[in-house]
Amino acid sequence: MLKPIPDHLQAGLAIIFVGYNPSIRSGQVGHHYANPNNRFWKILFEAGLTPRKYKPEEDKELLQLGYGLTNIVARPTASASEITKQEYAGGRLALLNKILRYQPQVVCFVGKGVYREYSGRKTVPWGIQQESVVPGVVDFVAPSSSGLVRMKPADVVEIYARLKELLN
Repeated sequence: MLKPIPDHLQAGLAIIFVGYNPSIRSGQVGHHYANPNNRFWKILFEAGLTPRKYKPEEDKELLQLGYGLTNIVARPTASASEITKQEYAGGRLALLNKILRYQPQVVCFVGKGVYREYSGRKTVPWGIQQESVVPGVVDFVAPSSSGLVRMKPADVVEIYARLKELLN
């Protein structure tokens, strides 16, 4: 049975990380980025955003660092290609409401596709977006942490490291 993955959100966060949706593995264990092929935890550590490499079952502890976790779609799937247009439409609205409610400094979209679905924009560069959807909250786009991403790991880490510079 797949478990719903709870959001880890609160007011005053520096960054909310937004994924597509949970993997099947995450749905089985109830924690974000639990697929062993997903590099999220390694990327955060290598980018200097966490003091050590966290484990998926420690996902809630990111709140202590000022980081939150959520997804644009809550339903676990084997691949983002299984997400329906209706799920994205509902997820877009729910995500917008979360960002308005919690007002983080930065929302980091873990994948260009996540940001495209949220913003409706077609052209999306890596890093800070020129115009944020929610005024006063920085929209930041980073590569997906999925093991399927074909970028060099060092290039992915470099983009995430820009988040640390944003907060300093």
